[in-house]
Amino acid sequence: MPPPLRAAAAFGIAYRTMTDADLPFVAALYASTRAEEVAVTGWPPEMQAAFLDQQHRAQHSHYRQAYRDGEWLIIERDAEAIGRLYLADDGAEIHLIDISLLPGERGNGLGGAILDDLLADAAARGKGIELHVEKFNPAHRLYSRLGFSAVEEGGVYDRMVWRPD
Repeated sequence: MPPPLRAAAAFGIAYRTMTDADLPFVAALYASTRAEEVAVTGWPPEMQAAFLDQQHRAQHSHYRQAYRDGEWLIIERDAEAIGRLYLADDGAEIHLIDISLLPGERGNGLGGAILDDLLADAAARGKGIELHVEKFNPAHRLYSRLGFSAVEEGGVYDRMVWRPD
């Protein structure tokens, strides 16, 4: 069940369950999160696109296998997809598998509002939240501000956890 829309309601968003018809959108969304990183390779654009598509397919397959009972949500505004929110609840805690927004939706407080709603919902249910984030991802600072703590390093990723008071 998606977190209730409280803080994020001010942004006029809704959640809906992802379907296979959303795969082109989530592939393009994934590519938008890695485009700058891949652009510096100097590869031709078609090679960059092929690489990003392959990486998205691998990520999607991994997420579906690792979190078989995951909740795969599309974030919408005015019936237009603007992001994704992937969650899994293992009974003890909530796994924030992924949250991604289109470039034009980043940096305006929407991601923080979605996370505020997720934290409030987890606290009401007495659950912690865990996630993995790249060390140099700008979201790392947001997670820290919201009370997440890095508890484990794994290569380029940190495992971060948040516990209710």
